[in-house]
Amino acid sequence: MREFVYYSANAVTAGNLIGSDLKKAGRMDIVCNFIVSCFFTSNAMREDVRLHLVFDGGPNNPRHIVMESNSEMPISKKNVAGLIKRLLYKARDEEGLREIVPGCFIERKGFEAVVKELDAEGKDVLLLEKGGRDIRDLKLEFREDKNSVFLIGDHEGFPKGLRKFLKRVDGVSVGPRVLFASQVVVILHNEMDRKDV
Repeated sequence: MREFVYYSANAVTAGNLIGSDLKKAGRMDIVCNFIVSCFFTSNAMREDVRLHLVFDGGPNNPRHIVMESNSEMPISKKNVAGLIKRLLYKARDEEGLREIVPGCFIERKGFEAVVKELDAEGKDVLLLEKGGRDIRDLKLEFREDKNSVFLIGDHEGFPKGLRKFLKRVDGVSVGPRVLFASQVVVILHNEMDRKDV
């Protein structure tokens, strides 16, 4: 299972705040681009992908959304924002993942709690950052008992409070330039495709 965590400090956490202008919804346009890059190739949906979205924008933050690729997952490139809106409308204020539609879950949980939980599950948590170890130098693992999980921030990166928390996480890089999050996930997929993992 290829696993990614995308963090946005500004993405809204209420469905009624997602309108036709996705930029005004805490840059939900960037979130949608990331989701498309995470799950789709030019003519198909990728299999065995799990995406964690952590939104910290108001008014109901934090929200943790999990999406898992499967044949029943009701997502297309055209309706990504509509799916996020639907998930946020159905959210409740308690912890514990609740499946809203096949392969799509939501709960109230913050970024640190998500990362600590992944670490406690024995996953190899890696932070995408400039100056990190080159991804090509790592042995990436995707087994039932141990996955590599990639933490990726939005266009503003991680706020100061989270950067302090993330000092404990190994940093990796996909190259010498800072790229859009949606480009980073494509490069990660490509590296894994080439290594057939």
